[in-house]
Amino acid sequence: MVRVLVVDDQELIRAGLAALIRATPGFDVVGEAGSGEQAVAVTAERPVDVVLMDIRLPGISGIAATGRILARAGDRPKVLVLTTFDLDEYVYQALRAGASGFLLKDASPDQILAAIQAVAAGDMLFAPAVTRRLVEAFTPPAEHPVPALTSLTERETQVVRLVGHGMSNAEIADRLTVSAGTVKTHLNRAMGKLGVSSRAQAVVVAYESGLVVPGAGRRYAGG
Repeated sequence: MVRVLVVDDQELIRAGLAALIRATPGFDVVGEAGSGEQAVAVTAERPVDVVLMDIRLPGISGIAATGRILARAGDRPKVLVLTTFDLDEYVYQALRAGASGFLLKDASPDQILAAIQAVAAGDMLFAPAVTRRLVEAFTPPAEHPVPALTSLTERETQVVRLVGHGMSNAEIADRLTVSAGTVKTHLNRAMGKLGVSSRAQAVVVAYESGLVVPGAGRRYAGG
């Protein structure tokens, strides 16, 4: 059962999303919130697997709420942000804060449910092409390396670089001639060393550190 918290300041939208999710087997709405503060409070009070988070909220924004929720120790929910525009600096800031994906508000019911299921399973729901456009549009030029990068092994560095180019675990496994499970292990260890909680944040670090250069080809696999 995927436990979902629906966060939107528009009651009609919030109620509609909650009704859709409640009516679907395998999903449960454990709460609704109309503000960022309420979202932070609900996730502190009860177990939540996925937060469906509107970016623009009264009080603290969905981005700030995402950062607070994911900064907590222990089991943390995945955050799926709702937005009107995909190529938007707010979406990029949500990615930096640790959101696992974004969903356009005009998405179909099937797309919404599939997105919730995907992030609950640990997948990053940023289409690779959109992710690269977002990061390349809003990432400042890399001036200094991220210190934690020096703690990565050569293989971990390769994996983070390929993640930055938008490759899936299966694609990376094929490129490096290892199993997808091995790729996941290397990525999880690298994320721990980098202090990031989501694959999306690893993509941002790859760009902001200069490990991936904006405009470079997706299939680059340098060591």
